[in-house]
Amino acid sequence: MPGSGFGEWVAEFEAEKARREWIADPEWGHGVRLPAAVARSLQKFQVGEDGDGTSLLAKADLAGDAEYAAAVRLFVAEERNHARLLAELLGAAGVPLLDGHWSDGIFVRVRRLLGLRTELMVLMVAELVAVEYYRSLRDGLADPLAREVTDRILRDERRHIPFHVRRLHQSAAELPPSARPFVNPVWLLLALAGALFVAVDHGPALHAVRASRTRFLLAVTRHAWSVGARMTARPGRVAADPLTG
Repeated sequence: MPGSGFGEWVAEFEAEKARREWIADPEWGHGVRLPAAVARSLQKFQVGEDGDGTSLLAKADLAGDAEYAAAVRLFVAEERNHARLLAELLGAAGVPLLDGHWSDGIFVRVRRLLGLRTELMVLMVAELVAVEYYRSLRDGLADPLAREVTDRILRDERRHIPFHVRRLHQSAAELPPSARPFVNPVWLLLALAGALFVAVDHGPALHAVRASRTRFLLAVTRHAWSVGARMTARPGRVAADPLTG
């Protein structure tokens, strides 16, 4: 897909990488106090952030856009950094890491079922869920180190939304006209299913930071509706991303 405009995303990701190299890591030696429910929840999220991205990278290479493939590699590097930050945070709290979790296994299998479009739609669900999850933890935790780490990850996750939306918008435009009306309903069903699963499975953690399951579901659904409208907008009509503000 020559001239698709992802060169600006390569530059943006590289600028963020350079910025991270100049910013010191959080002071892990200070230790951290996490509610037990939050610690268990973060263990699962750390497993999810720690994926190697092999399938996504391979599909990005097959898309035929060198700039997009380069941007995806930088995106995967940011996700791996999130896994590192969460591992350090859990270590500072004296909480062991998990070798794996069945929920992450299901998520990975669903992502890899079909092509790049399906993988990105499922990944986008994870990004929207992560935005609301990390926002809830940042705003609800009392420990300053935990708040710093979740804020760092939250800033990145918000930046990732428009990156994936841009590629999905292009991908939806490539579908036959008869298939395009089904993109938004399928997307909303995926987003609702993902949000419902996290609201149930991580409900105790949300409760520990005074964030209700209902509010979490409503927030993710509202963002999913907006993202769906942007994915299926006519070419050249993609609106600004509501999550980056």
